[in-house]
Amino acid sequence: MSGTQQAVAIGQGFARPRSARRRWIGGLHGADYVWALAFAVPYAVIFLGFVVYPICYGLWLGSDPQLYSELFADPRYFTAVINTVIYVGVGVNLKMFLAFMLSGFFMRKRWWVKALLVVFILPWATPALPAYMSIHWLLNGQWGMLNSILWLLFGIDGPVYLNSHWMGLAANIGAYVWKNLPFWTIILLAGRMSIPQELYEAAAVDGAAGLRKFAHVTYPLMANLYFVCILLDTVFALGDFNATYFVSGGGPAMSTEVLATLGIRYAYTVALPRLGVAEVMTALPVLIPLVYILMRKLRVSEGQL
Repeated sequence: MSGTQQAVAIGQGFARPRSARRRWIGGLHGADYVWALAFAVPYAVIFLGFVVYPICYGLWLGSDPQLYSELFADPRYFTAVINTVIYVGVGVNLKMFLAFMLSGFFMRKRWWVKALLVVFILPWATPALPAYMSIHWLLNGQWGMLNSILWLLFGIDGPVYLNSHWMGLAANIGAYVWKNLPFWTIILLAGRMSIPQELYEAAAVDGAAGLRKFAHVTYPLMANLYFVCILLDTVFALGDFNATYFVSGGGPAMSTEVLATLGIRYAYTVALPRLGVAEVMTALPVLIPLVYILMRKLRVSEGQL
């Protein structure tokens, strides 16, 4: 081996650690590396400060086993658990069924359907606080607009809607469905619009019409999106606070409280923040599997695309 070849081999040996280091930082160097740090460090700081720290602090607050003994001894907790199951189960499934049906209706190619869609979106575009407070005063037994209309038209006194456990819970579910129904209708409408029309034409050639088109074309292609929407909305509904707090206020006598509102009440009204955090953390055994299944379904959907 000549002297030149030996020098080149030695130089390559010294160059290997530097190239490995460059591969370790993604091949960035100089100004590119500085700019990468400038963009990544603020995000990392915000993520640590507003995501990691609150989660760790909450886990520390709710780590005392005595809190759960105190929580399970409170009958209001089990009432909130039952209300949450009804609220989430009925609210999510009813809303998704209606959204799926309405997405088929809004597929019609008529000008008045498009105008109606614009009006239909308004409840979702309205801020949550005034929307739910309007529903609360609409259902007021003495001064509410609904009972006033019943008196003016028929001369009868309407019921006191929010003074009953079941009517109050139904009002909360109805308000939640009404407020969020347009959003999921638009999502499912977008899913329907992505189905190629050639599939419907081929089904028509094969003699399929009406329900058979729905069963053999629409449903199989929309099933995955529908299931993902149900999972995602279930996660949202478990943490929903606004509908219960601003429509029924958790009444009468805290009988319509759900886990989200009861945790806030423990933490702020009763001034027991540790108990409030512990109460919210009891939903994690349900929430974590839901998030895991949701992420798996999203990964499968991405692979299919």
